[in-house]
Amino acid sequence: MRKRRWLLLLPLPLLAAAALPLAQLEDDIDDSDDVEAAEEAAEASGDFVLNSDPDLDPLLEELFTSEGIGETRAVLVVRDGELVAERYAPGYTAEQRFISWSMAKTITAMLIGELVGDGRLDLDAPAPIPEWQGADDPRREITLRHLLHMSSGLDHTEVNDPIWDSDTNRMLFTSAADDMAGYAVARELEAEPGEKYEYSSATTVILSRIIADRLTNSSDPGARAAAYNRFAQQRLFGPALTPSFFLEFDAQGTQIGGSLIHATARDWARMGEVLRTGSSVDGTQIISPEWLAFMTTPSPNNSEYGGQTWLNRPGGNNDNPVLFPDRAPQTLYSMIGHLGQYVMVSPDQGLTVVRLGNTPDGDLREAMVLRLARFFEG
Repeated sequence: MRKRRWLLLLPLPLLAAAALPLAQLEDDIDDSDDVEAAEEAAEASGDFVLNSDPDLDPLLEELFTSEGIGETRAVLVVRDGELVAERYAPGYTAEQRFISWSMAKTITAMLIGELVGDGRLDLDAPAPIPEWQGADDPRREITLRHLLHMSSGLDHTEVNDPIWDSDTNRMLFTSAADDMAGYAVARELEAEPGEKYEYSSATTVILSRIIADRLTNSSDPGARAAAYNRFAQQRLFGPALTPSFFLEFDAQGTQIGGSLIHATARDWARMGEVLRTGSSVDGTQIISPEWLAFMTTPSPNNSEYGGQTWLNRPGGNNDNPVLFPDRAPQTLYSMIGHLGQYVMVSPDQGLTVVRLGNTPDGDLREAMVLRLARFFEG
């Protein structure tokens, strides 16, 4: 296993080093083919922390040791560009990549924004999906804005009973896995475009296909994946100084943009800083102010949701908000992924908090999110 070149993470009982700017951290990525050795090294690494702010210790401790909130694997806190807290559970390290699940949706929206800024996509033009362009096809009224706001009107079911009968699971694991976007675009309308909000990983896969279609005319899966990956590296991951980001594609070369992106916890924190400021940790502008405003403005049909980004506002279910609008600034917003993946950013407070782990939906998830709220209170 390759090691960090110079940053020492001390075992928790030994306390902490000083806060360090994220831009100065030099990370190695564990790409070892020796899986057994890598697992043994991770197990031996123990629970460790980098933390210059003792006030955060109780909050970190709660996330890693409290019962009834699932399993926390990594937490990082960045204040005004400085990493002030970093802790991993036993078996997890700074070199490991962590899965995004639906945090990938926000990354996909960032890439869409690059193409909109280039003039290669138009928010309010009909979405460039050939299958929808028939003269009598009502889906031709679906715009890119509708897709980004999860209001396309397509008959997509994120979670169904039984669970394997949901569109998400069909795409990721069963009959539609070879051509996820083909499956997603083939669905008929169940509502007028723009009429209602319905969260849908299938919708984001459509956005991923639109990106690839704008980048290459090739139908070769390898060429499409390569074009997408190259664009993401040149326009987002490279400037963001996030070299660990790894994209997964289906058999058609479509990036699985609603669910499957991997990166180290530090690179998730760096991407959180991009989402907070629009710029890399070295000051390079990546997201235009206009696009960042679009992503973080409430959509017409759900005030908790912007452009593939969750907002800390009262929403459609005021008794059970996704975040915590009564306990932190409503200017806070977040990438959120299945099983409790969070990259929360609060521009007004100069704060980014990353939490990665395994917490099922329901009471455990709610209890864990309320603990995350404490980082932003006061």
